[in-house]
Amino acid sequence: MGKKKKGLRVALILLLAGAAAGGFYLFYEQKTQPAHGLTLYGNVDIRQVQLAFHDTGRISRLLVEEGDRVKTGQVMAEMDPVRYAMDVREVEAKVEAQRQKVTRLRNGTRPQEIEQARALVEGNEARLEDARLTYERIKGLAATDFAPQQDLDDATAKLKTARANLKEAREALELALIGPREEDIAAAEAELQAYQAGLELARQRLWDTRLYAPAPGIIRDRILEPGDMAFPQAPVFTLALTDPLWVRAYVPEPNLGKIAPGMHAEVTTDSYPGKIYPGWIGFISPTAEFTPKNVETPDLRTRLVYEVRVYICNPQGELRLGMPATVSIPLDQPRPGPDGPECREG
Repeated sequence: MGKKKKGLRVALILLLAGAAAGGFYLFYEQKTQPAHGLTLYGNVDIRQVQLAFHDTGRISRLLVEEGDRVKTGQVMAEMDPVRYAMDVREVEAKVEAQRQKVTRLRNGTRPQEIEQARALVEGNEARLEDARLTYERIKGLAATDFAPQQDLDDATAKLKTARANLKEAREALELALIGPREEDIAAAEAELQAYQAGLELARQRLWDTRLYAPAPGIIRDRILEPGDMAFPQAPVFTLALTDPLWVRAYVPEPNLGKIAPGMHAEVTTDSYPGKIYPGWIGFISPTAEFTPKNVETPDLRTRLVYEVRVYICNPQGELRLGMPATVSIPLDQPRPGPDGPECREG
C-alpha cells in the first residue's frame, strides 16, 4: 500500500508540473506574439500535373529533362506521327472528292449535256417513226399472207421498244432541264460537312502527337523514355506548376476572426534568412480540422484549426515544394476585398 500511495503521489506531482509547464508555454507564446500581428507556420505548396498523350503511339523524342523549366505551349515530347499523317491525307482526299460532287450538283446540268439529251430524243423519235412505218408495211403484207406472222411479231416488238426508248429519252431531257433536286444537294452538302469534321479530328490527332506544356512549371519526374508506348492513361512527365505558389498554414479558431482574404502578409524561410517575400491571404477554409501532425503551431494539437493559403511571389524561383515557412500577418491593416496583388517580376 505504501508503494501504491507513493506512485500516485509521483504521478500527481508530474501532472501538476506538466500543467504548469503548459501554462507557462502558452503565457510565453502570448507574450512573444506581436500585439498587432499574427504568426503562422506552414510549408510551401504548389500544384502538380500528370502529363500524358491523348492517343496511343510510340514515343520518338523527349525534349526536356527533370528539373527543366518549361513555358506555356512548349513542346516537351513527340510521338511517331506517321499513321496519323496518313489518316489526314486519306480524309483530305475524301473531302476534295465530295466537294467536287457538291459543286457539280450546285452548278446544275451543263448546256452540252442538255444538247446531248435533246439529240438523244430526236434520234429516238426517228427510230420510232421508222419502226412504225415498218410495222404498218408488214401488217399489210401479213393481212394478205405475203409476210409470215413472225415478221409481224418482230415489227410489233420493235415498235414498242422504240416508243419506250423515246419516253425514257424525253424524261432524261426533262430532268436535265430541271437540274438536280434540292434534296440531293442538301444530302451531298451534309456528307461534305461530315468529311470536313472527320478531317478536323484527324488533324487534331496529328497535332496531339506532340505533348505541350499547359502552364509554366518545372519538370519534376520524367516517367517514360523514347521507344516506350504512350497511352492516355500513362503519364510521361510530372509537371510542378510554379504559378500559383502559396504557403499552406493553419490558423487556430480564436484567431480566425482576425484575418480575411486579401490581407497582406510577409513570408520568411530558414533557407534565406532575412529575406521577406510579399504575399496575401488568398484562401481560408470554410471547414475546421484537427491540426495536422506535420504542422508546427504554438497552440495545442488537439485544437481545431482552419487551413489558410498565403499566396506569394517567387520570381527568382527560390521557394521549393515543401519548404518550411513562417507567415507574418499585420493585424492593424484594413480588410480589403478578396483579390490580392499580382506578382510582378522586377
